[in-house]
Amino acid sequence: MTAREPQLEAAVGSAHDSREALAALLVDAGTRRAWLDALPQDVQPVNAEDAYAVQHATLDAMCDSIGGWKVGAKTPTGGPIQGSPLPAACVHRSGAGLPRGSFNQLGLELEVAFALGRRFEPAGGPYTDEQVLDAIESLHATIEIVTSRFSAWPDVDKLWQLADLQNHGALVVGEAVPYDGEFPFLAPSARFTIDGAPLFQGAPANPAGDPRRLLGWLVNHGVSRGLTFEPGTVLTCGSYTGMAFPEKNGVVRGVIDGLPPVQFTLV
Repeated sequence: MTAREPQLEAAVGSAHDSREALAALLVDAGTRRAWLDALPQDVQPVNAEDAYAVQHATLDAMCDSIGGWKVGAKTPTGGPIQGSPLPAACVHRSGAGLPRGSFNQLGLELEVAFALGRRFEPAGGPYTDEQVLDAIESLHATIEIVTSRFSAWPDVDKLWQLADLQNHGALVVGEAVPYDGEFPFLAPSARFTIDGAPLFQGAPANPAGDPRRLLGWLVNHGVSRGLTFEPGTVLTCGSYTGMAFPEKNGVVRGVIDGLPPVQFTLV
């Protein structure tokens, strides 16, 4: 770590205090675009539950609300599902202009997101996969900007990345279309460009397989922590195009056949 704020020395002690201390470090690094080289031993998350608690402490430290969620998995069947709430200030509509200087690193992913048409709250959970799938109201193409507060990223401890909002920088959300269960979720046709030049070439595929399988886990993950999913909540579910690292600025545009295009200007 490059430097520690003096007031954080006293914040470490209990698990609650260490989570708040780590959240403060992450928010400060993001605000100042400072690099974290390492974490002090006394604020390192010890397990996934600890890292998830840091995510919510981070939103509290930002004085921000949840503007959406991200969720993903590395394989279609095995491996853990992981997710993160997204700060409302980091969720944008298609057509936004976003400065490159806001991000330490800049990786771009083209994704499909789902919006819910009903409320899910802790008192009603846990919910079945069928209940969550039946609640999907719309589909959206999205572009996630992936970044990190850690200088060594992506070679960073997985729990640190999870605590760091799972490497989230921003989400750009395309216009909605009504949910269609026949949409080709396993292999949609997609194009991803910057000023017309390709950012991706190959066969689009989500490492999780059909991303709908992630939604029940995500809703139950949230409500088990006392959170409510309001109608219209956007859940973005992993990249179909891998991660691109554009060297220049310009208009980034994602097209997934069957969905309205999504774009933003990188300035």
